Amino acid sequence: MNHQIHTKQGHLHHATHQTHTDEEHQLFLKAEKVSDFKLAVSATLHCLVGCGIGEVLGMILGAYFGWGMIDTMIVAITLGFVFGFLLGMIPLLRKKFSIKDAFKIVFAAEFISIVVMEAFEVGTQLIIPGVMEAGLSDSIFWIGMLAALAVGFIAAFPVNYYMIRRGVRHQH
Repeated sequence: MNHQIHTKQGHLHHATHQTHTDEEHQLFLKAEKVSDFKLAVSATLHCLVGCGIGEVLGMILGAYFGWGMIDTMIVAITLGFVFGFLLGMIPLLRKKFSIKDAFKIVFAAEFISIVVMEAFEVGTQLIIPGVMEAGLSDSIFWIGMLAALAVGFIAAFPVNYYMIRRGVRHQH
């Protein structure tokens, strides 16, 4: 009789342990999905900050110097890439990566995200009437910049989420 109780308890314990393991596994999978989502938000915000600094600086320079739309956009996009890459490289350089290795890692991880973000930011600025002609003191300039950054974030988020899920990019 003791043996049967022990066996039943063993099976009960095993079944409970199995259920507990399944629950833990489900929680882990749920946490992993949340982590990927949060990581994608973080990566996209990271990209947004770099691109945003460059984009805004380029637009400010263009407005200040009175450059034409095309020249301003070229400078803004270029600076968006430069600042996006620099912000991505800083943590790697702090961890003693060489500049060359840090650039390679960031280029692989951030290039597509920056391209998508920049394309949607520029597109947004072009379709909002008056943004490209506005001066720095005009509210439409800043409204357009904020709208462009928001649209850029929305467009780049799925790219970052996909790349994180595929293991292509990780937040530094």
